[in-house]
Amino acid sequence: MLPVKDQQTALEEFRSLQPIAPREMVGLWKGHGIPTGHPFDGVLENLGWFGKRFTPDMRADALLFRSGDRRLVAVDPKWIPLRLTLRFYRIGRMRAARNMFSYLQRRLRASGPVASVKTTVFGGVESAAMIYDDQPIVDHFRRIDAERMMGAMAIKDDKRIYFFELSRVEGP
Repeated sequence: MLPVKDQQTALEEFRSLQPIAPREMVGLWKGHGIPTGHPFDGVLENLGWFGKRFTPDMRADALLFRSGDRRLVAVDPKWIPLRLTLRFYRIGRMRAARNMFSYLQRRLRASGPVASVKTTVFGGVESAAMIYDDQPIVDHFRRIDAERMMGAMAIKDDKRIYFFELSRVEGP
């Protein structure tokens, strides 16, 4: 597990990074959370989160999870009760949650991309962002280097930010 940072330190690090254009993000990206004390720290990894996929038409599979050794399943976040998940986040870190989620993946499967990729302003800087279709969530992105980017997931009416890093798996 990565060392825990506080929210302010992670936000300063994010703001120090260069913007990224939506077109540069096309492809498959493997993710991991950056622990900052956010309720979602460790939850996605426990549930088998793989990362995200961005398509050339500026749409995205927002939540890709591992199913077995090689298969990826895109989950539709519209089925996730966001406020309850934020409130009872500790359950998401338990083995029972991992087992239950593994069973539920088939029912939560997305029928196609579930978010749009656009340029937005965050912290006074214009950069790529992924706007979820059916949840009040925006993932903002900044470039770490040619193969990695940092994400800041903002949920409407929640001051906390979930930070994560994505590494390119394959080119566009």
